[in-house]
Amino acid sequence: MGNQVSRTLSTAPMMDWTDAHCRYFFSLLSPSALLYTEMIPTNAIVYGKKVHLIKSEGTDAPVSLQLGGNNPQDLARVAEIGEKNGFSEINLNCGCPSDRVVNGLFGAALMKDPYLVKRCLTEMKSSVSIPVTVKHRLGIDSQNNYDFARNFVDIVSESGCEIFIIHARNAILRGLSPTDNRRIPPLKYNYVYRLKKDFPHLKFILNGGLDTVERISDEIARCDGVMIGRAAYQDPYLLAQIEKKIFNKEIGSRETIAKQMECYAKKKTQSGTPIRSITKCMLGLFKSQPNGRIWRQILSNNIILAKFGPETISYALSILSDHQRPSVINGT
Repeated sequence: MGNQVSRTLSTAPMMDWTDAHCRYFFSLLSPSALLYTEMIPTNAIVYGKKVHLIKSEGTDAPVSLQLGGNNPQDLARVAEIGEKNGFSEINLNCGCPSDRVVNGLFGAALMKDPYLVKRCLTEMKSSVSIPVTVKHRLGIDSQNNYDFARNFVDIVSESGCEIFIIHARNAILRGLSPTDNRRIPPLKYNYVYRLKKDFPHLKFILNGGLDTVERISDEIARCDGVMIGRAAYQDPYLLAQIEKKIFNKEIGSRETIAKQMECYAKKKTQSGTPIRSITKCMLGLFKSQPNGRIWRQILSNNIILAKFGPETISYALSILSDHQRPSVINGT
């Protein structure tokens, strides 16, 4: 992975979704995008000795390693490991509202203490030569006015961090599930626009509710970049459409991408990777296309996956081509 990082377009870190297989898939759809890992808790690396969680990816795509934690020294140690393993950027999570991170006093709960966030980022920056960034919400719980967001950015930027990725909603730490936290608190893009105006020396990447090429194109013109989350997972080919619109790069058809993933799957399964862990990120590839539902059914059917392995992808493409639904879908 190279250190030249463009943030015009990036894909969001998503727990249990944006693993190495998903990131490879996204890199085929949008070679221009900066990709993010799932959030990696520093405790798992420092105390659990699970360094394999941040191993080198073996790809040229730029990847940001997102860390979750609140101990400046631990974050710095893991950031250093991440740089040695080839990641292009280290990102601190100050936005995840799940019970696990709230109870552990990291993620969105860190926004309660911007001075601690500042110390964390200062230590991280001192340990690596690659960019260190922060991803956060606009506020937490009832603290949802612009002054809260402005104060957070003002204090945190004293660390030398210049890149802020903002999910433009509040986080409700108690009472809303992570899913509800992604849709119920209202989006406030205008707060991000104001931050950009008030801190012209900083860069602000907009995240939240970006699900169409038109909206994404509009917001790229307003901010320093956009980050796409669930929309990229639910409708992956949206990334290819954005690549064409924003970067004027032609990406292969859905069928071409699927065949490339089959080649990837053949290599990975030979070393013991379960085929389902690869195909799960591909379920939305034919979203809104004829027989897209059949595609999803085949790629998530354990009987078919066990029978065909990586060639399940070719099998599914042949079914779509023939516009047929074979009895094997139901396991018969």
